[in-house]
Amino acid sequence: QVQLVESGGALVQAGGSLRLSCAASGRTFSSYSMGWFRQAPGKEREFVAAISSSGYRTYYADSVKGRFTISRDNAKNTVYLQMNSLKPEDTAHYYCAAAQTFGTVVGGRIDPENGGSWGQGTQVTVSS
Repeated sequence: QVQLVESGGALVQAGGSLRLSCAASGRTFSSYSMGWFRQAPGKEREFVAAISSSGYRTYYADSVKGRFTISRDNAKNTVYLQMNSLKPEDTAHYYCAAAQTFGTVVGGRIDPENGGSWGQGTQVTVSS
């Protein structure tokens, strides 16, 4: 497993941008597919974006497609989420996750018993 620590959350005005970072420990980071999820108050956690271990494959939720970009730097053991054109409905706690396969991340089936990991999250608040 990898240990994940998110950062970069903040209060931002609608239309603004933020970049979230997720730093991973461990020498096997480059073998994991990574993803970002979010949970707003009173709502279930939802998938935001995923990236394959190599970085060549990405996938986005429809709600963020064209506004958010996921990327990774395997040399720095870090995955990023660039968020542009933020909307008040993007307000949520954002979580980084790691899993053995891309499909597992997209499906949200992150299970520590199967080698998956979750970070503690970082808060993003978008004011109107």
